[in-house]
Amino acid sequence: MKEKVYFIPVPGRVDDDDACARLRSLIRTEGLLDFIQERDLTAVKTHFGEGSKTGHVRPPYLKMLGEIIKARKAKPFLTETQTLYKGNRSDAVSHLAHAYAQGYGYGETGLPIIMADGLFGDEEAEVAIPGKIYKSVKIASVIVKASALVVVSHFTGHMATGFGCAIKNMGMGCSSRKGKMNQHSTAKPRISAKVCTRCGACVQWCPASAVTVEADSAVIDSAVCIGCGQCLAVCRFDAVTYNWGATYEDLQKKMTEHAWGVAAGKKGKMICVNFLTCISKDCDCITSYEPILPDIGILVSYDPVAADAASLDMAEERAGRKISQIAYQIPYRYQIEYAREIGFGNPDYELVTVS
Repeated sequence: MKEKVYFIPVPGRVDDDDACARLRSLIRTEGLLDFIQERDLTAVKTHFGEGSKTGHVRPPYLKMLGEIIKARKAKPFLTETQTLYKGNRSDAVSHLAHAYAQGYGYGETGLPIIMADGLFGDEEAEVAIPGKIYKSVKIASVIVKASALVVVSHFTGHMATGFGCAIKNMGMGCSSRKGKMNQHSTAKPRISAKVCTRCGACVQWCPASAVTVEADSAVIDSAVCIGCGQCLAVCRFDAVTYNWGATYEDLQKKMTEHAWGVAAGKKGKMICVNFLTCISKDCDCITSYEPILPDIGILVSYDPVAADAASLDMAEERAGRKISQIAYQIPYRYQIEYAREIGFGNPDYELVTVS
């Protein structure tokens, strides 16, 4: 049976007020949040963006979702997890200050923010799954404890997974620090001495202190490296490379199994809202914003795999070519194909277009 995916098309450049009103209308008309019961502690998982120019989902949408949830006499809150890499989202205090600066304060959204993995990203719960790689995964404790989950994701390209949306927002974005490290552990970069300028940016941003600057170039200690990809993201000279052929499949499969762990305790209590607007080459963790597609619309489904399959198909249809040809030239469908293989979600979908 195909999973239903609702689609709100956005003609031209997205008008947040109009799109927000249409999303509100869809949710109310179809009763999409009726699974949320009175007093349900409802986590709204989002991403606060790295800078003001990234295409992250804006506060008005989250405020609207919160209002609908409150009308059901439930208790909604925004939630996120800490990053592996150094920066203003690597601990709860810095992350909260960043979220407020980005416009996600209580005054703007009407929602409190609760960091899902605690002060340092180490508050977690072990969730059992019948995976091929893992028999249990480490998920941020608040995600597991929440009564219901609304996953709000922004479709983008991604330097390690090809593209990212609901599966990545759940698998990587809802994992504890250990869960993230487990996913990244096999992808190891190297630095080309011919290209490296010895600027030291990779040293500054490496969360594992695995990089040092030697006489000829920066050098990565593979025994210490956790494979998070932060050095690749911050290098302005393309000196950092990965052996993606040996790692992209593994990373996507691990990420998908962690997403499965997030969904495991939320049967009938979870929904995904995918935004195909302000679509950029890189994910919202990167401060730069390089658009690669015009705005397409908003997709909503109870199944994250169906939502992502539909999102990817629509993005490639609009582009007239594969996502790897407009973002990063790496295979990217493993996350969807592997979800089908292990029985997590259903990539076969029925698209319901909302006028």
